[in-house]
Amino acid sequence: MALLNATSVKPGGVITSVENVLTASDTLVWDQNTAGAMLILRNGTGGALSPVITGSQASAAVPVPGYGPVSAAAGLAVGSIPAGQSRVIPLDSRREYLQGAITITAGAGITATLLTY
Repeated sequence: MALLNATSVKPGGVITSVENVLTASDTLVWDQNTAGAMLILRNGTGGALSPVITGSQASAAVPVPGYGPVSAAAGLAVGSIPAGQSRVIPLDSRREYLQGAITITAGAGITATLLTY
């Protein structure tokens, strides 16, 4: 299990980002009090991959107005990322899934870039 290293974009200008190649299970550290973090997942492998991001304390009953409770406990299924494509995940918009210790699984070989402010 590898820890993803973040790149701060606070300095501005041209910034060299830290790229992390995912293994079978990786750890993501995100400070929920810092807005604007982005996780970029780029699939440089030869086939499609479907990573899942799971928080160890994500609720099984997140209230959704007009709909009722929804479970975030199984994790955020990013969906299939075809070879050569990327997905950008604004972490603020998925905070219900990111409670507690955060792991990324099923993404071995994906290059992850975590941008923070």
